[in-house]
Amino acid sequence: MDGQFLPVLVLLLGASGLCGQGLGPRGPLEEPPEEKPPEEKPPEEEPPEEDGVLVLSRQTLGQALQEHPALLVEFYAPWCGHCRALAPEYSKAAALLAAESARVTLAKVDGPAEPELAEEFAVTEYPTLKFFREGNRTHPEEYTGPREAEGIAEWLRRRVGPSARQLEDEEDIRALTDTRDVVVVGFFQDLQDRDVATFLGLAQDALDMTFGLTDRPQLFQKFGLTKDTVVLFKKYDEGRADFPVDKELGLDQGDLSRFLLTHSMHLVTEYSSETSSKIFEAKILNHLLLFINQTLDAHRELLAGFREAAPPFRGQVLFVVVDVGADNDHVLQYFGLKAQEAPTLRFINIETTKKYAPEHGAPVTAATITDFCRTVLGGGVKPYHLSQEVPPDWDQRPVKTLVGKNFEQVAFDETKNVFIKFYAPWCAHCKEMAPAWEELAEKYRDHEDVIIAELDATANELEAFPVHGFPTLKYFPAGPGRKVIDYKGARDLETFSKFLDSGGELPAEEPAEVPGAAFPVGVCPQAPGLGPVLSRVAVGGHGQGWAEGVAPSWVSVTLARKSQETPRNPRTRSQETPRSPGTSCSCPPSAPTQEPCPGP
Repeated sequence: MDGQFLPVLVLLLGASGLCGQGLGPRGPLEEPPEEKPPEEKPPEEEPPEEDGVLVLSRQTLGQALQEHPALLVEFYAPWCGHCRALAPEYSKAAALLAAESARVTLAKVDGPAEPELAEEFAVTEYPTLKFFREGNRTHPEEYTGPREAEGIAEWLRRRVGPSARQLEDEEDIRALTDTRDVVVVGFFQDLQDRDVATFLGLAQDALDMTFGLTDRPQLFQKFGLTKDTVVLFKKYDEGRADFPVDKELGLDQGDLSRFLLTHSMHLVTEYSSETSSKIFEAKILNHLLLFINQTLDAHRELLAGFREAAPPFRGQVLFVVVDVGADNDHVLQYFGLKAQEAPTLRFINIETTKKYAPEHGAPVTAATITDFCRTVLGGGVKPYHLSQEVPPDWDQRPVKTLVGKNFEQVAFDETKNVFIKFYAPWCAHCKEMAPAWEELAEKYRDHEDVIIAELDATANELEAFPVHGFPTLKYFPAGPGRKVIDYKGARDLETFSKFLDSGGELPAEEPAEVPGAAFPVGVCPQAPGLGPVLSRVAVGGHGQGWAEGVAPSWVSVTLARKSQETPRNPRTRSQETPRSPGTSCSCPPSAPTQEPCPGP
């Protein structure tokens, strides 16, 4: 190329924008882009804190699990009264643990605001508490402890620290037993034995007892032991109870738990609102109650004989004192007693709810008490059944009033068709259907062969007709044969009428069952003051329940009666002392339609 054209070519290339880029086989070669420094990740969001409790969300839970190897998380709902009652206790527990520099953190999650977390952790009620260890998100431990500050703190202490103190010498045992009413010491020759793990596992949850363990031969000798034994030391009654470990079968936690529960009880327990739960946690099915007036010297003198009779029956019969001079009218009513009848004894099996009374006028001595217990346990005493007196005007109203004493005569009158409502005075479902029942009685009052009646099943017991729900409706048609028909239809005047007019049959189009029909005895959800009692008894209960899976106890029904005298304002429920999770005091996962939240 002629040299004179070179400057022109350079100018043309520059004008075309290709100057300086060079040419490759497929066109211009681009310069590599300038490298930018990597962007810094924003710092992870720190979860806020309220009253010493971390407030977690879907974004911050993972971080919290990484940073806190022991994390208790409460899933709550802002509208839940039980959550509001728990809140101050939860914060106090956080403060207690922080003051001790305990390696555990408390947190909370607003369940309704974080539905993904609520679903992930299967939250079905509020509050629900779960304990996470070492960041393990998939297998948290369900919280099973109390809902007051010290109980929450102690439950956690026994998980992040030792649940039993290791004892080296006699001075260690003395220091432990001097400061506690009940101390449990495991004497194990080998602390690596699997029985020790069983013992420590039980100690984690038995928060009302203090635990120690030792393998020191001199301590075995000091306390007269030659084999592995769990010893319960107490400052009352016998002072000590031993539970030898079976060498072949090993230590069974259930057996040990029952032993400790039974032997930690006083031989004689005075009934009160504070001791009622303890009475039924012992799961002793037979109770002997001594009714006395504690203000009278002559009555108090009977306590010595009562205590003297108790030791042979430990674990089989629970001895309970009821002060008729205290606020215990509801207990008297349940047993069909009046305060003036004290001193007297009553025996009850809480599984069958059968009650027994000694011979009228029998003295209350250690010998007569022992004989009475043995005779009842041996089947030599027939149970008695409660009945109110027949009211003079029992048949003057459209709805006739039945009691135990006139039930048979009226219900099985072969000339009458008798429709009976078995109810509880405190049951909201019974109250709800009461107008329809009155209307039914008014409608049929001129039918000479029809009787509409009601019976208070909490004050009148019928051996042949145990009542398992309130309200329960039964129809006794005229004629021989003592026929009984259970009514399971709708509770309205029209359906009641069709049932009567058809001779005790529901028309085909009527439903056979009614949603929300009779609840188990004492489990009417509107019964004030019954939640913690009834959930444990009639619903099968929690591990600490009032004789799990048995019929309603004398305390459950007596509390129902007591609630009639002192009804609670539902708007003040959130201020009550929170109860443990096993007592069915929790709210459902969705917001309630009425203030503030179901539950007792």
